[in-house]
Amino acid sequence: MMQAIRQHVTIQPDGLIQIHVPELKPGTVAEVIILESGETPPKSTMASLIGKGRGAFASCEAVDAFIRRERNSWE
Repeated sequence: MMQAIRQHVTIQPDGLIQIHVPELKPGTVAEVIILESGETPPKSTMASLIGKGRGAFASCEAVDAFIRRERNSWE
């Protein structure tokens, strides 16, 4: 009986594609067909990084409030 396995993979920079299927028996012959989805992963922007790092601010407003407090403490 033929088994179909579908996985979404990301092509690595050197063109490498990795598929991990522990259900298949070692030595089994398989045919692999690659269909490019045409979708590209969304590009991340610098703004998308706001609040992601440890100790980072959660929003632009939080940064402004912090800077305002710091400036006020200098006076």
